Amino acid sequence: MRVGNAPQAKIAIMPTRSTRLSLEIRRKGYRVYLRPPRQSDQRAFLAAVVASRTLHRGWVVPPATAALFAAYVARFRPRPEPLLSSHVGFLVLRVEDDALAGVFNLSEIVRGGFHSAYLGYYAFAPHHGEGYMAEGIELAIDAAFRPLRLHRVEANIQPGNTRSIELVRGAGFTREGYSRSYLLIAGRWRDHERWAMLADDPRGPRVAPK
Repeated sequence: MRVGNAPQAKIAIMPTRSTRLSLEIRRKGYRVYLRPPRQSDQRAFLAAVVASRTLHRGWVVPPATAALFAAYVARFRPRPEPLLSSHVGFLVLRVEDDALAGVFNLSEIVRGGFHSAYLGYYAFAPHHGEGYMAEGIELAIDAAFRPLRLHRVEANIQPGNTRSIELVRGAGFTREGYSRSYLLIAGRWRDHERWAMLADDPRGPRVAPK
């Protein structure tokens, strides 16, 4: 399924050595691709977390120990049948050298009459600010609305996180509201703006309602 005028992405559902199915998302001409996290990513992931402490401070608390990373992989690795997954995570990897540039997570996937998920994400130093996440969010949206067949994806963002807001706005999300003391992050309850995209929304910049 194509949304708006976005170019078609190549969605590959590929068997791994453990016979599980993993989602790998690529698009010709993009500098990054997405795939679910693996336990073998631990060293690179934890090193990226350490290098990104200043970048993440106050916005997100990613897994920072071997135990927390193992729990993350166990929770966000897709099930053999992706449509039965309640959480699906993706690493953003550079095509040229497989360097880790960021993360997108689809969490709390609910089916039934809802078919919705929450989108969380963060970039990693030293590759932030280079446009990789802008490419990555397009691929994450493709995964949400095509193989995972969701109807709605919602992103909740702190008002002061202007770069994150620019990311979802540029991808075509619409601001729907404001949630007070929405999430407990780094010991504080923090307000968030609520942004969302529907499967039949057009891609590209949207004007946020006042």
